[in-house]
Amino acid sequence: MIDNKQEYFKGRGAQIQSGNRFLQNQIVQEHMEGLDEEMIENPKTEVRIDHPKSIVNPIKSPDLGMSFSLNPYQGCEHGCIYCYARNSHEYYGYSAGLDFETKLMVKPNAPQLLEKKFLSKSWKVTPISLSGNTDCYQPMEREMRITRELLKVFVRYRHPVGLITKNSLILRDLDLLQDLAKDNLVQVYISITTLDENLRRKMEPRTASAAKRLSVVEQLANAGVPAAVMNAPIIPGLNHHEIPSVLKAAADHGAMGAGYTVVRLNGQLEEIFSDWLGKNFPDRYQKVMNQIADLHGGQVRDNQFGRRMKGEGVLAQSIQQLFRQSRKIYFGDRKLPELNLTAFRKGGNLSLDF
Repeated sequence: MIDNKQEYFKGRGAQIQSGNRFLQNQIVQEHMEGLDEEMIENPKTEVRIDHPKSIVNPIKSPDLGMSFSLNPYQGCEHGCIYCYARNSHEYYGYSAGLDFETKLMVKPNAPQLLEKKFLSKSWKVTPISLSGNTDCYQPMEREMRITRELLKVFVRYRHPVGLITKNSLILRDLDLLQDLAKDNLVQVYISITTLDENLRRKMEPRTASAAKRLSVVEQLANAGVPAAVMNAPIIPGLNHHEIPSVLKAAADHGAMGAGYTVVRLNGQLEEIFSDWLGKNFPDRYQKVMNQIADLHGGQVRDNQFGRRMKGEGVLAQSIQQLFRQSRKIYFGDRKLPELNLTAFRKGGNLSLDF
């Protein structure tokens, strides 16, 4: 069972270093009486440089709306405990737990790689999601400015892009977003998981408050940038009851649409999330874990296309009906404009093909 007396790492989502399935040998902490000092301390954030050879990746999942994604960062300082992207950190030899939010990688050559992709003869215009894995506006973007440089490339080539974030830093780039919006070349989703600040601070420790995110939605809408809200993930027993209030608040602040997904705990996420849940909500531990499993055919993990994002069964249907009814009440016929695929300039500003 979960040890609730263990020191809690404030400002972090994960409270453990989970194992890495790709490593044969790992350091473990089992017999504290035999050690001179603690092996795990509240870790400091480390930033490392990565130079990938390509940056635009195909999205193979039929559950997602866009065909390609672009991730300027690997790992995410936001520390959201439920993040499905945690498992991707294992490919770099790190843990999906504390490492994911403390050992971060930046890709400073991402803008150059994106431009190279647009200049490729084989490239056909299709919306690109920025980002599909980790938040492109996480705290280190304030200094690195890679996302802003990427947006400049999208502007230069008049290429459609979708963004999803939970950070108010996106407002820094309002000038570029407005430029893209003039030609229906951008859609923005602001992720809002809960309006409960106590829950938000525990579940998403280094993110903007819900009030700030709603303000972002409003400022984007007032500036003519189409924005919607992603109420995700829905975690039964923690935030599922907030669906109507989240959608009402989003609509009141000018959101043009809303979407949702339910939580799933694939890979090391099951261990990381269950440890966090036991330390923060021991009274609800069994109920929440059982209901997550109920969404996914009896298992908290789920790789089945279709079911993994929305779930199935009585509980999943109840969540879906609550969401659909709330969206109908608060959004009516509002919807995001379709992205424009006809404005692309193959040669950027130098092209004569307008």
